[in-house]
Amino acid sequence: VQLQASGGGLVQAGGSRNLSCTFSGSFNGFTSFFYGIGWYRQAPGKHREGVSCFSSADLSTYYSDSVKGRFTISRDAAKNTVVLQMESLKPEDSAVYYCVLSRYKGGAEYFCLINDYDVWGQGTKVTVSS
Repeated sequence: VQLQASGGGLVQAGGSRNLSCTFSGSFNGFTSFFYGIGWYRQAPGKHREGVSCFSSADLSTYYSDSVKGRFTISRDAAKNTVVLQMESLKPEDSAVYYCVLSRYKGGAEYFCLINDYDVWGQGTKVTVSS
């Protein structure tokens, strides 16, 4: 499976930005599987943080406290794509955002916390100017 992430860029504080992650391919020839997918971010000098995740098994979502109420994750199953809508952006949201995916049957919250995934996408950098 490959992940293609896009959408990073420069945005002013208070603005909005959408990140998109599309996956393609298969796991050992299987193209239909339950999965967890989500976004991690890492800012310079900070620990990597699981920001938001989605589970296809129970359709649950998870948001870290730092983004709850401002970010929304949604899935387009037909396109194998998840979109992270980021609103009311703050300078502290500046980071490289990574899309992650694993075969997975649990809930979104645990998926976002395990920090161990089958696939990591290339990062996309978001810079929020004050």
